[in-house]
Amino acid sequence: MNDSAQTAELSPGHQINIRRAVAPDVRQVVAIDARVTGNGKPDYWQDIYERYATRRLDERFFLVAEAGADQHVVGYMIGEVRIWEFGSEPCGWIFAFAVDPDSRLQGIGEKLFKEISDEFQNIGLKTMRTMVLRQDQLPMGFFRSEGMVAGPYIQLEKELDE
Repeated sequence: MNDSAQTAELSPGHQINIRRAVAPDVRQVVAIDARVTGNGKPDYWQDIYERYATRRLDERFFLVAEAGADQHVVGYMIGEVRIWEFGSEPCGWIFAFAVDPDSRLQGIGEKLFKEISDEFQNIGLKTMRTMVLRQDQLPMGFFRSEGMVAGPYIQLEKELDE
């Protein structure tokens, strides 16, 4: 994380602060995820916190956005450096992102994206990737508005029979 957390004006008297996640943030991340996906998954998020916010911090980034008078968590973005998967040069990979529905359209996602982009650039990466469902227009539109385009890889999948 940069020496000082990134801040931006949210509304009069309130700022968005982007910083690395700390243990008490997990509860709020679970709540945001539950609002967005309909499934809270506290054990999953605790594991993600332990893997991405406590180890290998030079290549893993669990960022949260806090806002409001009480500076509560209103969004998160998690990424890591991935190296040589299927011959790919080292790149940044965003694999989790959400903004609380009540806090959208206030620049929170953009601030998270800029901070993780800066982190990846600061360690010498030149490319950043993510994956979204084709029919999920909200994240698709967001990532495209941030300059992301289709990359050189095609995702393949197969349904596994029981």
